[in-house]
Amino acid sequence: MSVGNRVFLKRNLPDVKTVEEFKNLPAANVADTMGRSCALSSEIRLIGSPKQPIMAGAALTVKARPGDNLMLHKALDMAGEGDVIVVSNDGDRTHSLMGEIMAVYAQHTRKIAGLVLDGPIRDREELSQMDLFLYATGSTPGGPYKEGPGEVNVPVSIGNIAVMPGDIILGDRDGVIVIPRKDAPEILEAAKKYAALDAGKVEAAKNGTSKRQWVEETLVKKQVEIIDDIYRAD
Repeated sequence: MSVGNRVFLKRNLPDVKTVEEFKNLPAANVADTMGRSCALSSEIRLIGSPKQPIMAGAALTVKARPGDNLMLHKALDMAGEGDVIVVSNDGDRTHSLMGEIMAVYAQHTRKIAGLVLDGPIRDREELSQMDLFLYATGSTPGGPYKEGPGEVNVPVSIGNIAVMPGDIILGDRDGVIVIPRKDAPEILEAAKKYAALDAGKVEAAKNGTSKRQWVEETLVKKQVEIIDDIYRAD
């Protein structure tokens, strides 16, 4: 087995119904039930203009050599409808990983749910208008190499978060979070309850019934000094 230069054709997949239910939940609500430690770096942001508010799908992972998209091409040919392709790129920002042709193929032929790239894209004008959940770090006209090596469907790290093949990738206009496949049912139930609670907080903020006493209580607990005076520099 050639570690670093291999493709696994199979992966453990999450329950389809569970994935569908996550499409009703904002990424922020789900992240709040996971210790707020599951979100990709804000450097990886939405480039496309999807009509739907939320993306959810099973991770098809790619570990690419910096600036090289050979394994991303292979992943596109493997992807099933509703998959989310997640590409680790060792933090390279000098070469785009894909452009309009690949994005159109991903959307229309493969019908994937989205792409999450740890690197730039090109053809930004066209990609920014596509009805596609495409996340990337920015754009550059510099194109990628197609030489490899790389891997498909192995554990990767992207945006400071680990991703396993088959994890649920949840994204919206705030960004992207990673939901471990084995923990997904438990997280889903907790997130449903949290979302309902959060909706109540929004309504309270509108009608003036927000409970804000926790702020002062926390300041007291943290021993913050409250000074009834102005700051004096002299």
